[in-house]
Amino acid sequence: MIEVRNVRKSFGDKLVLRDVSAKMEPGKTNLIIGTSGSGKTVLMKIMIGLMQVDSGEVIYEGRDITKMDEKELKEVRKNIGMLFQGGALFDSKTVENNVMFPLDMFTNLSHADKLKRVNEVLDRVNLKDTNNKFPAEISGGMKKRVALARAIVQNPKYLFCDEPNSGLDPQTSLVIDKLVKEITLEYNITTIINTHDMNTVMESGDHIVYMYQGNKQWEGTNKEIIFSKDERLNSFIFASEFLAKAKEMSMMEAKEKMKI
Repeated sequence: MIEVRNVRKSFGDKLVLRDVSAKMEPGKTNLIIGTSGSGKTVLMKIMIGLMQVDSGEVIYEGRDITKMDEKELKEVRKNIGMLFQGGALFDSKTVENNVMFPLDMFTNLSHADKLKRVNEVLDRVNLKDTNNKFPAEISGGMKKRVALARAIVQNPKYLFCDEPNSGLDPQTSLVIDKLVKEITLEYNITTIINTHDMNTVMESGDHIVYMYQGNKQWEGTNKEIIFSKDERLNSFIFASEFLAKAKEMSMMEAKEKMKI
């Protein structure tokens, strides 16, 4: 579990995070949502240790990473997998070498053991027999799955995903959402997803933190979000006429069930 306690962060005179507190639960997909400028990306970077806080704590299983030196922080990062927004694959490396890269950097495993692990995770993301292909030879959805395989190749305790569905069509986005959720449950990972994709919110939001102008405006699940009375949250989630009608229908169905 990761717990954020009263985190404040400013850049010059601009206060970006205002005493934010939240818990990211293991075995769940924890979503951070909000409009551009809400502070969600800064919050994620602070949780990874890429930014320093002005005040507050970021607790990894009882240890505050804001108090750690670089050596201690490096040990924590060995347990972190990162799925970058654009995938961040090396164009000059094959799929196999892209996924093997963290093992080359951070382990002393033999090549045979590294290759075995690479094949395991490629198989898990349904990319068996793609080892020798280059990123330019595969689709956008496949690139995201290669990036996900690389993110989990070291069996991380924590998985951070920055806009995992960016640039993908709706059908492929659902495939990525399903895969991330399955992997989170299978390996009891604490997964944190920074997103504004409403399909991800409704399908994968085990635990959701909604950020508004640097504040934690709302916290709950994708089931609870349907019945939220928070006006700011509703205007963000149900901005389109279609989603607003979907919410209205869900609430009417719930009321009817209560009468039965």
